[in-house]
Amino acid sequence: MFCRLLSLLVAGAVLAAMPVWAESPPLSEATLSCLGCHEDLHPGMVEGWRASRHARITPGQAMQTTGLASKISSTDIPSGLQDTSVGCAECHTLRPDAHADTFDHFGYQVHVVVSPEDCATCHATERKQYGQNIMAHAYGNLVDNAVYADLRTSINGVLQPGEKQLSAKAPNNATKAESCLYCHGTKLRFDGLASKDTAYGPVMLPEIAGWPNQGSGRINLDGSKGSCAVCHTRHRFSMAEARKPYTCKECHVGPDVPAYKVYTASKHGTIYSAENNDWDFSAVPWEAGTDFRAPTCAACHISLVTKPGGTVVAERTHALSPRLPWRIFGLPYAHPQPKDPQTSKIKNAAGLPLPTNLDGSPASDFLISAEEQDKRKGNLQAVCLSCHTQSWVDGHWQRFENTIEVTNEATATGTGLLAQAWENDLAEGLPQNSSIFDEYIENVWSDIWLIHCNHIRFASAIGGGGDYGVFADGRYVLNRRLREMHDWVESRLPQQ
Repeated sequence: MFCRLLSLLVAGAVLAAMPVWAESPPLSEATLSCLGCHEDLHPGMVEGWRASRHARITPGQAMQTTGLASKISSTDIPSGLQDTSVGCAECHTLRPDAHADTFDHFGYQVHVVVSPEDCATCHATERKQYGQNIMAHAYGNLVDNAVYADLRTSINGVLQPGEKQLSAKAPNNATKAESCLYCHGTKLRFDGLASKDTAYGPVMLPEIAGWPNQGSGRINLDGSKGSCAVCHTRHRFSMAEARKPYTCKECHVGPDVPAYKVYTASKHGTIYSAENNDWDFSAVPWEAGTDFRAPTCAACHISLVTKPGGTVVAERTHALSPRLPWRIFGLPYAHPQPKDPQTSKIKNAAGLPLPTNLDGSPASDFLISAEEQDKRKGNLQAVCLSCHTQSWVDGHWQRFENTIEVTNEATATGTGLLAQAWENDLAEGLPQNSSIFDEYIENVWSDIWLIHCNHIRFASAIGGGGDYGVFADGRYVLNRRLREMHDWVESRLPQQ
């Protein structure tokens, strides 16, 4: 075939351009064939891959590193993959029978969508841990929850005139894909092959509904959940990139989850902004005080962190949950973390798929115990104690848990006002088997917990307080919105 012949002509140039890792590791014939065309068609992909660890070291070489410095967790990597670089073919031709989008591409059985199950060939532990994440189940947790589906429609739907009020026309698939499902992930579907014009003439390529997407809970064409590229973007798959807060910013910037903007305004974020060019984001293990002086998202929640000398402070995990005692993203109240990452299974006392009841009491059967919370708190605080004294950490935590309590009280006040509106037929909601998000008073109520209480909690957890918890969508605006709810209800009740 043309591309295979071309690959033989350019193989010497490709190898010459490879970065050096002792000696440049060999490339498989299949990867050379890929590079023969894609080096010209997609130079950004190829150059990104050339700068990757995948291109510079073989799995067999990586397996020789043991202990804390190891970056590969599988011990049963097929022998045929151990002695060449991890190139195009090593990822895009793995497990061809498992992928619905596998097609014949110049003599190779190629699939477009690389899934976590493919990455598990070398990173089995990381794949297993990631599957235990709420993030890995983000698609189903959103679309299989009737309450969240109602909220999505109220946000993404096109508002149109109705009899009494505006009504929301259900959003189409394109709108869903670029809004909530951008981060939560889409469900991919293979729709057959279609001819596409390329620089090398017409080529049959897969048509994939829901693509492109790199959401954390994407449903892949082999049935697996998630995308490793959500944090380790293709085709470089950089550990350093995943450790920097910009990566998390893509989905955690707010105003509903304002983690990144709170971080940048915090003391930790200030130190990061001033000094991060001097930090080592590729070191394994990652030494507190030596490789970094202030934590990033990864240092607190994911990375293997040690003290100088090698004492482990926190084990590496791709599950996140071991260091998360509280779920501060109000739904609508902050609550202990769920036991199961598939949160759409949760049912509160009223049968709603919510982790708390509308009075704020937890759906305890579905949430972790106080003992488990304490264990996870200890795991997280161990990172804090690398740089702070116990009294500092204890004081921070006491304020944080106070913030959880008082913001939940504020949500309860708003929920009581909303219930009063429903009971007096000022709005239609749960008692009327109607949407709880499609009227003005309901929009103000959801602002209270989805925006303002979340700002206050994230400011407390990540920044120890500050303006994002007060004037920047925090307490000042929260109380104003509660007064708006109160005045709206009172002005419409029958006068005594």
